[in-house]
Parts: sequence; structure tokens; C-alpha cells
Amino acid sequence: MTRIIELYTCPPEGATVICADQLGPVIPRPFPPAPGWSPEGHRIKSEVDYSRGPEKTWVYGALRVRDGQEVTMAASSRNSVFYQQFLQKIEVANPVGDIFVTDNLSSHNSLSTRTWHLAW
Repeated sequence: MTRIIELYTCPPEGATVICADQLGPVIPRPFPPAPGWSPEGHRIKSEVDYSRGPEKTWVYGALRVRDGQEVTMAASSRNSVFYQQFLQKIEVANPVGDIFVTDNLSSHNSLSTRTWHLAW
């Protein structure tokens, strides 16, 4: 954990630190949330449906720590194949220097993903 904090506070020279995570499974909302504010002064929100099924999707997100730039991707599943596609999108958005992605999901350390890292 200390190493991750050091990446955020003192990144290596020329490196890019990315904070990544995923949300899901969620069902895409076919309608916008209600406009305006509640009588108590809060923004109107729609609940996210966290259940499984073929209409669900996962949302991958990455935040570049130094300047707040983001990369997002929707996927039909949370697995190594989609995670590698997500890493490719991060790579395209950050073409120069070393990239450090902080996340610890098992599909991120699978044999398939480790092999992909070596080839990339």
C-alpha cells in the first residue's frame, strides 16, 4: 500500500500514474434523471440497478492523477479480455513514458493479462 501512495505523491520522473476501477454490473438507464433539485435542496438522482443479466454492462474507468484526464470503457463482462482492451485505451491516451495502473482485481493479474503486458 505504501508503494501505491508513493506513486500518487512522488511519481517517477516521466511516468504517468493511473487510478483505475470498474463499476458493475449495472443496467444502462434509458431515460435521463429528473431535472432540478429536491425540496430538501439535493440533486435528484436515479438509483443504479446492481444485478446480473444479459442487459447489464460493466464500466471501466481510469483517472490520470496528475491532471484529472479520464478514460472510460463499457464492456459486457469483467474479465481479462476486456481489461486488456481497457489497458490498450489507457496506452493510447498516454503514449509517452512508463504507466503505473493502480488496481488489484484478479483479472488484472491473470496469466493472460501478464502475458499481454510482456508482449505490449
